[in-house]
Amino acid sequence: MDKVNGLQMLSWRQRAVIFFQGFLRHPELVGSVIPSSRFLEKKLVETANVGKASVVVELGPGTGGTTKAFLKALPKEGRLLAIEINPDFVEVVSSNADSRLVVHQGSAEDIREVLTRHGLSAPNAVISGIPFSTMPPSLGRRIIQEVWDSLAPGGCFVAYQVRGKVADLGQEVLGQPLVAVEALNIPPVRIYTWRKPPAGNGGKG
Repeated sequence: MDKVNGLQMLSWRQRAVIFFQGFLRHPELVGSVIPSSRFLEKKLVETANVGKASVVVELGPGTGGTTKAFLKALPKEGRLLAIEINPDFVEVVSSNADSRLVVHQGSAEDIREVLTRHGLSAPNAVISGIPFSTMPPSLGRRIIQEVWDSLAPGGCFVAYQVRGKVADLGQEVLGQPLVAVEALNIPPVRIYTWRKPPAGNGGKG
């Protein structure tokens, strides 16, 4: 879409300042001190196959750089649900006027309830930037299980992280992930991907 809105008008430097301020206020809720690079955004779009998705869920959109990249790739009839717990970031992301975007303030643990509340079907992809390394392991496991249960058959869970805690927790619940690295990001980020079987039998991916 070509609409000009608050999110699109923010420069990377402005988003970085807001992101860093959010980190200072709530360091346990933010995975890094600066926003994602365009290289990471591109790799996430490709890994999650956003361009062919009907519903995508983003967990922890931050200041919306990744959100903007997902919307750019998302089909015109697609929907993007962004779930963010930090009220400062919710305000920034909510300034986006794209009608395909739904912004919800709350916990990733409630993903299935939030999807139902907004009348959205099972997502083709759930993309997560929330910091699993700073949350209690029990909460991390619950989030991963809820994400997996919410996915459509053939859907994928993509988690991009500085640390590998999500891989440890994910292996317990879902099995071994596919792993990629985006070095052109500060700091470098690992991308973990689990894919649900097309048959939707709930098996590990």
